[in-house]
Amino acid sequence: MQKLTRDEMAKRVAQDIPEGAYVNLGIGLPTRIANYLPADKEIFLHSENGLLGMGPKPQKGEEDPELINAGKEYVTLLPGGCYFHHGDSFAMMRGGHLDICVLGAYQVSASGDLANWSTGAPDAIPAVGGAMDLAIGARQVFVMMDHLTRDGECKLVNSCSYPLTGIGCVSRIYTDLAVIDITPDGPVVREIFNGLSFEELQRLTPVKLTFSQLAQSA
Repeated sequence: MQKLTRDEMAKRVAQDIPEGAYVNLGIGLPTRIANYLPADKEIFLHSENGLLGMGPKPQKGEEDPELINAGKEYVTLLPGGCYFHHGDSFAMMRGGHLDICVLGAYQVSASGDLANWSTGAPDAIPAVGGAMDLAIGARQVFVMMDHLTRDGECKLVNSCSYPLTGIGCVSRIYTDLAVIDITPDGPVVREIFNGLSFEELQRLTPVKLTFSQLAQSA
């Protein structure tokens, strides 16, 4: 079973971000998406620490210590980009001014519940940040995550066992195996990668999946 690499996942998500969209890329894996957004499209990247108009990762040696995202990673600022107060940034998030946010996840349920800030373990370090605000404030919530944990457990589940970040908020999931939409009728597979069969994907996934007639194998 050949899985997509982290960068291949980021490139795939970038393909679905439309021109003119205001987008927040969550801490960790989703930040890689910035490196694959086409230069001929105007897309406005937002960071919860008060940045709008971020570009790709800077070249080595060109890092600006005053330009970092919410994950404390160096970023660039495109022409016309700006930075502003943290409170104003959260007003953007909570006020419904973001078209898309892309978040990582520990689990996503079949009904679109999101768990991405804590495993609930006694020694776990909670790291909710602005995820709850993004999950309920963005018009669409995309999740980018591995299909399976290191122990082989699927992250798409019937019901989340970890503390929830948001209820019924996820609209689409991108994993290293497939693209899956969360619909009122349950998860619908839109695309499967690297020749994996739908039957094999279903075997790995405890949630009942539906194969879209428009689905593609890539």
